[in-house]
Amino acid sequence: MELYTRKKRWKIVLLILGILIIGASIFYTNILVSRFAQAERKNVRLWADAVHRKARLMEYTEKFFGQLREQEREKVELLADVYRYLLNGSDSQDLSFYLKFIDKNTTIPIVITDERGKIIDSKNLDTEQDASKWLRGKLKEEFSIYQPIRVPYTQQYLYYKNSRLYTELQDVLNDYISSFMSEVTLNSSSVPVIVTDSTQQNILQFGNLNDIRMSDPRFAKRKLEEMKHENDPIIINFSDQNSVYIFYQDSELLTRMKLFPLAQILIISVFLFISYLLFSASRKSEQSRVWAGMAKETAHQIGTPLSSILAWLELLKMDKSNAELAANEIEKDVKRLEMISERFSKIGSIPALKENNLISIIYETILYLKPRTPKKVNYDIRFRKEQQMIVPINRALFSWVLENLCKNAIDAMGGKGTIGIELHEDNKYVYIDVSDTGKGISITEQKAIFNPGYTSKKRGWGLGLSLAKRIIKEYHKGKIFVKTSAQGKGTTFRISLKKYQQYT
Repeated sequence: MELYTRKKRWKIVLLILGILIIGASIFYTNILVSRFAQAERKNVRLWADAVHRKARLMEYTEKFFGQLREQEREKVELLADVYRYLLNGSDSQDLSFYLKFIDKNTTIPIVITDERGKIIDSKNLDTEQDASKWLRGKLKEEFSIYQPIRVPYTQQYLYYKNSRLYTELQDVLNDYISSFMSEVTLNSSSVPVIVTDSTQQNILQFGNLNDIRMSDPRFAKRKLEEMKHENDPIIINFSDQNSVYIFYQDSELLTRMKLFPLAQILIISVFLFISYLLFSASRKSEQSRVWAGMAKETAHQIGTPLSSILAWLELLKMDKSNAELAANEIEKDVKRLEMISERFSKIGSIPALKENNLISIIYETILYLKPRTPKKVNYDIRFRKEQQMIVPINRALFSWVLENLCKNAIDAMGGKGTIGIELHEDNKYVYIDVSDTGKGISITEQKAIFNPGYTSKKRGWGLGLSLAKRIIKEYHKGKIFVKTSAQGKGTTFRISLKKYQQYT
């Protein structure tokens, strides 16, 4: 099957195969993303359920603290009533019960002052407060929560405030609320959270969101609206303050994973499009170089024998005495043109391989090249002409390969040096080594010298070695490569050919 003649079918097959591969990749990626999303959503739900449970616990705790607060207040009010009754009571009344009640008071702080605020008596104060002689400043502020009780018939006043137990409980509750809010906003599930007041407009706290972007009111408002549409808020009620609303949404990682398949499709599409453009441009450039090289090679191959024929015709016009010699030379040039025509006719088709004597082909090719190469170039054929080495080969095409290798060797040597040709064999292969004493080929150039259009010569067209590789590899199923090369010492090319033709 010719790939070129059926390239449209191959393009369709490759396109369908590419679509299937991309589709399978995206489908599998979607499955992974869906599983990840399910796990992430589960974590979010678990987090939300945990917040709900903790919110209920907070409400219960707050109610419990509220009951303690009420009991403390009732106790303070009862103590205030006792003092009021005690101060208003007559001498004839039995006040021992009230005095006993007052003695039992070990928690509620009280202060008795005169009309100027000088402390006359106090109980259950801190050590620092006990040292104070006047009810002023911070101390007076602490005892101004409730209205003082005026002692009848005197200018004295009884001040009191909440008990130590009540204050400590209130501090614990405040810390608990603050800790709860921090745990909500800085959760381990990486869930973006916004906490608002009861208006659902004023943001109290936020977590797992960009601090800099959240400082922009417009962004913060837009993010809050997004959360309102994604999930129902968690509501927490506090008896001594307004309710708070906890808004949340999927984590940023989950959002990115949802967009990953689309990004993958886009990246693959862009990559394929760029690759197509690059390969298309490379193919067109290579085709252009091949066509230009083939045209120049054709002109070069035909030019030499054609020029010779024209020269002999001009000689015959001037002097017909050399007609026999001219006829013989013209016949040689015509045969050369026939060989050139045969060579080019076989490029692009599959040539027939026949059993030929490889040694005779090599000697004939060198015999043709010797008079057409500089005199300072020597050919060293390291095997005898009488030897026989029969291999399946196309005579015209292999001679062309040998010519191209020798011409490259002459250019590498600058028209001065030795071209050596050796033969080796084993049970399956014949090896032809063509060496020169030129400048050598660098490792970088060795990887590119067989590419169409590659040349190190200013006036070259870079087709000789490319054609040689095509002839040996594709037509003869052999190999051609740089065996050795050293800078300033020369290069050896090796051709390996099968001894026996394999029929399929």
